[in-house]
Amino acid sequence: MSTYYKNNPKFFVGIDCIIFGFEKEQLSLLLLQRNFEPAKGQWSLMGGFVQENESADDAAKRVLYELTGLKDVYMEHIGAFGKINRDPGERVISLAYYALINTNKYDRELVQRHNAYWVNIDEIPDLIFDHNQMVEKARTAMKEKASTAPIGFNLLPELFTLTQLQSLYEAIYGEPMDKRNFRKRIADMGYIEKTDKIDKTGSKRGAYLYKFNDKAYQRDPKFKL
Repeated sequence: MSTYYKNNPKFFVGIDCIIFGFEKEQLSLLLLQRNFEPAKGQWSLMGGFVQENESADDAAKRVLYELTGLKDVYMEHIGAFGKINRDPGERVISLAYYALINTNKYDRELVQRHNAYWVNIDEIPDLIFDHNQMVEKARTAMKEKASTAPIGFNLLPELFTLTQLQSLYEAIYGEPMDKRNFRKRIADMGYIEKTDKIDKTGSKRGAYLYKFNDKAYQRDPKFKL
């Protein structure tokens, strides 16, 4: 090893995952209560450290899998957090990623084993270290991306009603949307397909179920909502 490397300090590289889910018309965040020091018993994002044999992206995928049992999940890196004393345990530079998961698919037993819980995005408690800053940055990044790319569909089941879809985007943006205008925009998108299936959980008449057609979207990848 050259002197250039020997004369410089070594740090831990952490991974923190901001995991969003959507159910009961609410955008939620998966948080855990730490069962180890430092900050034992306090609320935290799911995290870990980059290992010698993996890239940062691979480490983020592993951390998410270890908590939820899910692979091939939409994830996006939002930045590095490196204040000197951000972690009282050691000098840690953390890479933050946000993920969007379908709450019908994750491994509930794994989540319980990690002492993790879903919390309404508008009721986030004080988190350890700089995790609240990570959440705010992730939510801002998600809002921006959701307006130009169909990432929101990662939070929905394969089949969904238009009411569910509107509720999702209202939760992402944090504001109500005009029903008539919203449905007009949806009707103009050739990749949101109406099926012959009906959801009757909300009323006797029921509502038609729709699905996102990724192949149709790839042929004409234009999205603005």
